[in-house]
Formats: sequence, structure tokens, C-alpha cells
Amino acid sequence: MELEIFDHTSEKVSTAHIELIKKILDFAGNKLKLADDTEISVTLVNNPEIRELNSRYRHVDRATDVLSFAAEESGDETPIILAPELAAELPVNLGDLFISIDKVAEQAKFLGHSFDRELGFLVVHGFLHLNGYDHEQPEDEKKMFTLQREILDQYGLKR
Repeated sequence: MELEIFDHTSEKVSTAHIELIKKILDFAGNKLKLADDTEISVTLVNNPEIRELNSRYRHVDRATDVLSFAAEESGDETPIILAPELAAELPVNLGDLFISIDKVAEQAKFLGHSFDRELGFLVVHGFLHLNGYDHEQPEDEKKMFTLQREILDQYGLKR
């Protein structure tokens, strides 16, 4: 997995937590059998920045825990047509995740589990959204949440 991580937080995120993000995304990418050159970015923010993004893009004026912006959403725009040989050489860019580190801490405390478990949960949750999973309908929710639990449990971040 080709991963870029940006830390916009006021109190920088630890190297151990950056490594956790990298490792769990690699693990989840392998579970979904994604190509090694699949691209994704993760930006770690505080509540004011994620609130601004949530307001601007979802029209919800409050901080949230994770936002997923898929690079290629169906129906977005006219696709670029490339020669098959060239298209095969280009990596797939899944998109961008924004995670509020403030919400990670708040929710871990509220739910009574570790910061690592909550961070891993939000990374995997957003990652699955970038891969087309959602939880709008009950059957879709069951599929997404089952896979999410499998990934977290197999990685070792059980509740």
C-alpha cells in the first residue's frame, strides 16, 4: 500500500500511532487483496479542522470522528480513457481519510477501550468506505461491520 500520512494536529501524533495506521492499512489492504501500489492518504487533525471539513462537504456543523473522500466515486465525472497498457501501469488511488485525534481520545474513553483500538477502528472504518462499503441499508451495514470486526480482531485490536 502506498500511504501518505499528514499530521495537522497541535500535539503531534506519536511514531507508534503512525506505525499502527500503516500496519493496519497494509493488513486491511491484504485482506481485501488490493494491489501493492494502491494509494491512500490519511490526515490526522483536531476537532476544529474536521468540523470545518464536515461543514463544508457534508453540511453538518459539528466535529466528527472520520471523513472519507473517495478518489473515484461513481457518477462523479466523465472517466479519462487510457490505453489498456497505460491504465494497467497506473496505481489505484482510493482517496483520502481525515481522522480527528481528539475524537479518537474522546471515544476511546467513553467506550472504555484503548486509544489504539479506537484509532484502528476509525482507520479501518474509513478505509472500508473508500473501498465502496457503506452502512446505509441493514444488509450493507451487516456486511461492512462484519468485515470491519474481522480485520480488527485478526489484527489483534479486539474490544
